[in-house]
Amino acid sequence: MGKEILLRSKDIAEIIDRLSARVLSDAGNVDKLAVVGLQTGGVELARRIRERIEALSGTRIQSGTLDITFYRDDLATRGVLPSIKETSISFDISTMTVLLVDDVIFTGRTTKAALETLTSFGRPKAIRLFVLVDRGNRELPIQPDYCGFRVETGINDNVEVILGEGASDEDSVVRTAAGS
Repeated sequence: MGKEILLRSKDIAEIIDRLSARVLSDAGNVDKLAVVGLQTGGVELARRIRERIEALSGTRIQSGTLDITFYRDDLATRGVLPSIKETSISFDISTMTVLLVDDVIFTGRTTKAALETLTSFGRPKAIRLFVLVDRGNRELPIQPDYCGFRVETGINDNVEVILGEGASDEDSVVRTAAGS
């Protein structure tokens, strides 16, 4: 099978536009909405979503980044020292609805670690999950509230989201089948 392009720049932009409008509609009080991107894949996606919601609402949205490294349940078994990224949440999350943003959801373990990391900052009013791609194969009962694209994959396949800084004609989502 080799490499297969699942989404191109135009598709990704349309997903961000459509789901950002839905997030805004669902949020109610936009002043109590925050967008937090997971390192590394969710950070650029979160920035684009935040900017789109700000453009639609005319309101500045709180935002941050989250590194889940120390909350991973496979940290001891990885055999490689993890690369630590920035966690930046400079606002009180206790009264907020936090939109947690990641590029791909797979087993659900990254999301579990993100929930644990986020709640170490306080107890948000609500947490909603936004993913660009749901590739199935869940090991934990975690589902996204907002999902741009669903694709069935083999457990050993790879799904890569490529996002340049800012909207880019070279954005894509690529699946590589195992054994290719």
